[in-house]
Amino acid sequence: MNTGKIKKTDPEKRYRRILSADTLEGDNVKNSAGEDLGKVDEIMIDIPSGRVAYAVLSFGGILGMGSKLFAVPWNALTLDEDEHCFILDVDKQTLESAPGFDKDNWPDMADPEWGAQLSRHYRVSPYWEETTDETTTTREY
Repeated sequence: MNTGKIKKTDPEKRYRRILSADTLEGDNVKNSAGEDLGKVDEIMIDIPSGRVAYAVLSFGGILGMGSKLFAVPWNALTLDEDEHCFILDVDKQTLESAPGFDKDNWPDMADPEWGAQLSRHYRVSPYWEETTDETTTTREY
């Protein structure tokens, strides 16, 4: 099982492998320096592949007003199980210089050119090019 995207240091806490999107939405996002980068607003799923493609972060604004939204490739995030937050290993400047959008003007997240540009910005592979090290077993019933 690929646990490289989950940070868990407390051996007493139960490891959670499958979570509902609702439990992750609203989670804080921090960088490795502990700076607040926003909150998870939405989780975007690529329906044909069934894979999580992006987390949409809200950043800036006051009391949720004027917040800018940023799509972040899911594979750029690490879930911190102990702190119940995500870690995005970039500085605030990298997030602020990312292509953002507002709640009434979303990009076409199915556009592979847009997705590749976003992946380059965060220095990760596009999710559709990644393979997982999970093994699939077929059961006969």
